[in-house]
Amino acid sequence: MTTSTMIQAPASNEYDRHYATYIDPVAHEDVLRQLEAQAQSTPKLLATIPESRAGFRYAPGKWSIRDIIGHLSDSERIFAYRALRIARHDTTPLASFDENAYADVAGFDNRTLADVGAEFAAVRASTITLFRSMDADTLALTGTASGKPISVRALAFIILGHERHHLNVIKAKYLTEAK
Repeated sequence: MTTSTMIQAPASNEYDRHYATYIDPVAHEDVLRQLEAQAQSTPKLLATIPESRAGFRYAPGKWSIRDIIGHLSDSERIFAYRALRIARHDTTPLASFDENAYADVAGFDNRTLADVGAEFAAVRASTITLFRSMDADTLALTGTASGKPISVRALAFIILGHERHHLNVIKAKYLTEAK
């Protein structure tokens, strides 16, 4: 069955409070429609950033724009993988991941922003297809990730809010300096 109606926002017991930072700002939105909107708006934003600016870090120890977009791809893959495992009734507890360790070895700054952005677009297309394939009962399933309960639908909202959070950081901390 394919989801054609709005995915219900997760209840607060369907995710760890750590994720409220991402879920709360988007909880009343049509998550699939907004994921699709981001699939259009994020590449447009990236296209406005000159390659010479893509490696910019607003402070020592902070990620570059390329690193942030690569982090979004890595994280979205992991969140979607968690959703897939739970949706397929896999009850194996899912491990956490260290996003900083991933970024340290990913080599995003050895690639062009266009290339990192194209990877993000491919990941997002896959994510949308995955969530569209699920019915309401599947979306309500819960599992364990990082030692905490998480529902399939919570993961969709986390993906949406996580990207929005990081794009707001890019706009506020990276692009304002360029003007």
